[in-house]
Amino acid sequence: MKIIDKRIDNFIMKYPLERLCALHEALFLDIETTGFTARSSFLYLIGCAYYDGVNWHTIQWMAENPSEQKEILDAFFDFAKDRRFLIQFNGNQFDIPYLTQKCAQLELSYTFEGFDGADLFRRLFPYKSFLSLMNLKQKTIETFLSLDREDVFTGGELVAFYQDYIKHPTQETLNVLLLHNEEDLKGMLEIMPMLSYFDAFHYPLTAKRVQANTYRDANGNRKMELMIHAGLPSPVPVSVTRSTDGYYAKLLGEELLLRVPVYEEEMKYFYSNYKDYYYLPEEDCALHRSVASFVDKAHREPATARNCYTRKFSAYLQEWDTSFTPFFKRDYDSPELFFELTDELKQDRNAFAAYASLVLRHIAKP
Repeated sequence: MKIIDKRIDNFIMKYPLERLCALHEALFLDIETTGFTARSSFLYLIGCAYYDGVNWHTIQWMAENPSEQKEILDAFFDFAKDRRFLIQFNGNQFDIPYLTQKCAQLELSYTFEGFDGADLFRRLFPYKSFLSLMNLKQKTIETFLSLDREDVFTGGELVAFYQDYIKHPTQETLNVLLLHNEEDLKGMLEIMPMLSYFDAFHYPLTAKRVQANTYRDANGNRKMELMIHAGLPSPVPVSVTRSTDGYYAKLLGEELLLRVPVYEEEMKYFYSNYKDYYYLPEEDCALHRSVASFVDKAHREPATARNCYTRKFSAYLQEWDTSFTPFFKRDYDSPELFFELTDELKQDRNAFAAYASLVLRHIAKP
């Protein structure tokens, strides 16, 4: 077994990793195998990246032949016992199950119980379309971030290198095998800022400034929109601009800019307890029985769910759930929901921060 421990020079973590765990608890993990199934393939390399309190390092345990699989597993789990937070790229789908099955095959009692962790692939997967990524391969993300790597091989291509190394071990072949794994580990460290996109959807935003604009549409009609400037939980590494259904979002550095349409029109608020109301056809609205009982019977009728409403002309913002109440609709069968842009709401920064999150999720929806 070979053990290679290298300090990563000039690396600065550009993501607040403390949001996930203490730095000394973090362990980045990547393995190399000769196949996808533990029973029918060999585990020949386990690589990790870790922080020693001053510098970041990579450490690799290399099995120079299949008989050393147990040895590198022993070394890895002994090293990992003091670091309880595993960070991988698609490791929940491959690395962790493979290592678990390999331990069972070799009759080793090691498990991953007690480890917490984060799978970068799984965290980023819901935002592949939002980020306009053709796929979520690690190398694709590295290209998105304009990162370079020396390694030109895929994990599958390295299987032949390892088989050749077993028969004819050379330093050149060993360097190729180690480099691929080392650059995957360094790449994971470098792509950590991608989690800032995940954070934008899962951590509170901070409303900084909100302003109303008016404009004329293509038909000359007067329209209103809100410009919402919000602070992001952590700065995004690459600017992203997206729009849908008239909603616009731009993530740049530490700021989110949203352009949101304001609907100035008459909307209806539907009372849920319609049996307690009368509908007044001439006024086209519903009144509670305690009040409508004074109205002539000829001008009132028992309300139904469809006509138990009051009408109000105001400025409204759209929502896609019932986060903001009371909510209004254009008609009973209309699927769109709106809430009133009241004077009180205009002064509520927390409400605008919550609404900014709601709009961002809508724009990112596939």
